[in-house]
Amino acid sequence: MGVDGRPHAVPIVHAIVGDLIVFAVDNKPKSGRPLRRVDNITANPRVAVLFDHRSEDWEELWWVRADGVASIHDVPPAAARRLHERYPEYERRTPDGPWVQIEVDRWTGWQA
Repeated sequence: MGVDGRPHAVPIVHAIVGDLIVFAVDNKPKSGRPLRRVDNITANPRVAVLFDHRSEDWEELWWVRADGVASIHDVPPAAARRLHERYPEYERRTPDGPWVQIEVDRWTGWQA
């Protein structure tokens, strides 16, 4: 949620470890710094992450929503190890950061 109370959707490169989701502000170009997503988390750490699978075959459709509390870290949290394993590029180019960890307190979803 943005500081103005409106939803703020941002695609993320993430990893999941149990009920933790982790992502980093990486080195790819961004429209500005500090980033709005970081400002929003600072103002209101309650977040939602939506994962979905799209397909021409509607029998394969699904989505999962994770609601939780985000925290911002200057150094990678322990769960970031999974992000490095999932995306080898993160080993070669360490994100310049900050890191965000979300403690999920509710999972909801749907599948066809």
